[in-house]
Amino acid sequence: MRESRSTVQQRHAGQPAASVVVLLPIIVVGLVHLAAILLSLPGVVEWTKPLLMPALVVGLIWGAPERRSPTVVLGVLALLLSWVGDVTLRWFVVGLVFFLLAHIAYLVLFITRLAERRVQWWASVYVVWLVVLLTILGASTGALLIPVIAYGVVLSAMAAFASRCNRWVAWGGALFVVSDSVLAINKFLPEAGIPLADFVIMVTYIAAQTLIVWGLLVHERSRVAAAPVAARPVG
Repeated sequence: MRESRSTVQQRHAGQPAASVVVLLPIIVVGLVHLAAILLSLPGVVEWTKPLLMPALVVGLIWGAPERRSPTVVLGVLALLLSWVGDVTLRWFVVGLVFFLLAHIAYLVLFITRLAERRVQWWASVYVVWLVVLLTILGASTGALLIPVIAYGVVLSAMAAFASRCNRWVAWGGALFVVSDSVLAINKFLPEAGIPLADFVIMVTYIAAQTLIVWGLLVHERSRVAAAPVAARPVG
């Protein structure tokens, strides 16, 4: 017995909404991590932070309709590079390099796999953001000015090209900019005194990565459902 293309499409059609359960690992780990920040439990913060990106990797692989597709491979690569950035950020430049590589992986992913439209007009705000932020922080970065500029350019490009993707990825890119901006201000201009800075950095970072993964899964499931499907035997 064989199933038709329409049958396969119907079988995949409801999958994006049904796959919310795959985010359960990041929701659980993320809530524990954020609660530990608010409750000033540094030990819990320290052991939960390295679990954040692996939790998203589990969700991505679990929810992907085609786990070996280039889209999923690039997504996993970006998350693993982010994970290394998370655990090495105490050595700021080392962590910065790995997050830079993660953003480059996301850039490739957004341009080659997830793009659905042109770069949106509102993405120009990222150029303005970069100029303003570097103007504010430039004198405070010292010897790190060039690495910070390079990172800012790649980050803003990643967020701009995220606007070419579905709304989940676009929002993820925007929240990444918010997270890294607060991180930069908190590091180089601590006198700014951002309330609950650590919490703001992490809640926007977790949300950014989760939205990008969710957008990737929605895109992949829609692609698989819409693609021509050769008749295949059942059973």
